[in-house]
Amino acid sequence: METLRYGTHPDQVVDVTFPQGAGRPPLVVLLHGGFWRVAYDRAHLRVVADALTAEGFAVANVEYRRVGGGGGWPATFSDVGDAIEAVQTALVDRVDLGSVAYLGHSAGGHLALWAAVRDRLPPGAPGRAGRAPAVRGVVALAPAADLAEVDRLGLSGGAVRELLGGSPTAVPDRFAATDPAVLGAPAATTVVVHGVLDDLVPIEVSRSYRDRTGASLIEVSGTGHFELIDPESAAWPVVLTALRESVG
Repeated sequence: METLRYGTHPDQVVDVTFPQGAGRPPLVVLLHGGFWRVAYDRAHLRVVADALTAEGFAVANVEYRRVGGGGGWPATFSDVGDAIEAVQTALVDRVDLGSVAYLGHSAGGHLALWAAVRDRLPPGAPGRAGRAPAVRGVVALAPAADLAEVDRLGLSGGAVRELLGGSPTAVPDRFAATDPAVLGAPAATTVVVHGVLDDLVPIEVSRSYRDRTGASLIEVSGTGHFELIDPESAAWPVVLTALRESVG
């Protein structure tokens, strides 16, 4: 494993793993969840990174500043944008940049969907890209994909308001610059995968995102929130298939 740094803060790092014997493998940019809070970090997705590396993917497991540790608006968003740009620059000769996927879980699923449409952000918004991101596929697992809906449901004690510093009526510009349901489905092949039994981010959130954007949604029966990031679970083949199909 190699660790790349894209800033001076301790959380501005990315762990990169490469499959053995591969020339220029496809790249997965991996974004962890935890309701954007500092209590949760990239460590819990190392098992996912290892499983994907064993399947032939290079994996960039991204860390970013989070609420309670210098993150939230705007730092979380500028960090994710900077991390992706830094990874693709650093790995330009080592991976296939024509086969890049963003894979995120929960809050990381929100960030994956958002990162793929950074060129649509209003001028001056944190993380805004001047051109369409070089991403071929996006797979969002149990994502907090519709921020207004997540806020309406009050998930995790008002996590969205902690992230953005207020409600949709108090900080509408921030919601407009960060809510994937407002920004629309990415141009890249996009698949949302959500467990029907999820009680942390209810499947209604992904259904709302699908209804508002037209994105593809796979509903996995008998599955909760964390099975989607467990390579030993019955849901994992669904995730792996979606990822492979997203990068062609």
